[in-house]
Amino acid sequence: MNRLALVLGLALLAGCATVKSSRVRPDYETVDKTQVKRLVVVTQPLPDGKQEVGELWSLVARRYVNQNRDFIARANVALTGSPEDTSFKGLCAEGLEGILWLSPDVKRTGNGVEAAVKAQLLRCRDGQEIWAAEGAGSWPSEDDRYKELTVQYTRELGPEVAPYVAPTFRLLSATLDTLPRPRLNDADVEEKIELGE
Repeated sequence: MNRLALVLGLALLAGCATVKSSRVRPDYETVDKTQVKRLVVVTQPLPDGKQEVGELWSLVARRYVNQNRDFIARANVALTGSPEDTSFKGLCAEGLEGILWLSPDVKRTGNGVEAAVKAQLLRCRDGQEIWAAEGAGSWPSEDDRYKELTVQYTRELGPEVAPYVAPTFRLLSATLDTLPRPRLNDADVEEKIELGE
């Protein structure tokens, strides 16, 4: 009986799995851990074809990696169309070392959102991939756990984003939790504190 409960529990957990795959360069610890810390977050193409929702994705991701993954995400953008240059060299402004690219596939369904993301962390100096992950799922727009978050982002970005906040946060937090953690020195820590996120 206990074994049956364990198998059912594991099956339920697998059914809730959001992250489908993730990988990190084998040389991350020796090459990028101390060199790629300052990022710009790019969402392209726009999720559900909406600029506001793209801005939501980039802002949620920027704040999440600043608060939970030790990166210093200095900027975020949402761009239309498909990327012409998937190394995003044009966005590697002075002081930035990496691009966190989110390529979403999002659509509203009934009272919720179906979403998938292909995410990559790319080095600015050569456009090489450091990390990549894919995640997907379907979530209700109304979720009591994310009520305050929905109010916050709706206030910041407008009422159009409200149905997307909870599903976006659930997908991106699970996916971004597979990012590696850079090693910050004392100056980096002070810089993060100044960002205030």
